[in-house]
Amino acid sequence: MLLTADDSQLALVDYQARLMPAIHDGQAVLANARRLARAARWLGVPVWGTEQNPDRLGGTDAELAALCDRVVRKMTFSAAEALQPVLAPPAPAPAPAPASRGNARSLPRHLQKAQPAPAERGTLVLAGCEAHVCLLQTALELLEQEWDVCVVTDACGSRTDRNRDAAFDRLAGAGCELVTTEMVGFEWLRDCRHPRFKDWLGLVK
Repeated sequence: MLLTADDSQLALVDYQARLMPAIHDGQAVLANARRLARAARWLGVPVWGTEQNPDRLGGTDAELAALCDRVVRKMTFSAAEALQPVLAPPAPAPAPAPASRGNARSLPRHLQKAQPAPAERGTLVLAGCEAHVCLLQTALELLEQEWDVCVVTDACGSRTDRNRDAAFDRLAGAGCELVTTEMVGFEWLRDCRHPRFKDWLGLVK
């Protein structure tokens, strides 16, 4: 199944000032997260960030934070609970039924048809640090909540590559799609005639 921009949300987990210097190949990981966020902004894909205990680990990378619609704080390793209100906000209450005019054929209020909920973007494109801790736990919990989860491997990192690779093995086994930054961008675009195609090429070359 190919990714589509219209059905995607991008969640970027814990790219924080005091954590990134400890991440194996951290500059490349962060650069790919920035590419993803910039492409998402161009294409109307919502971008959410998270911060783990920011008083200790610092805030989100400033360039990345500026590309996020919102950054949420958390203390739990998994970001699933912190992200839930932005990923799937509660549907608005149905519009009140018009006042009865005494028509005997009118339905009681509890039988009247509710207004449909707005369409949900059901695919989460997920990347972050550390891959074997916060990213892994977030992805597994979101899978349990029946989201379609795609993990962007080259935008994820851990302090060691062994921990990172073990996380990818477990995530694939659990049902996550493992993708790369370029896969995501080209699938969101779909067509070399897209107005943002040359901008995207400039990011990845």
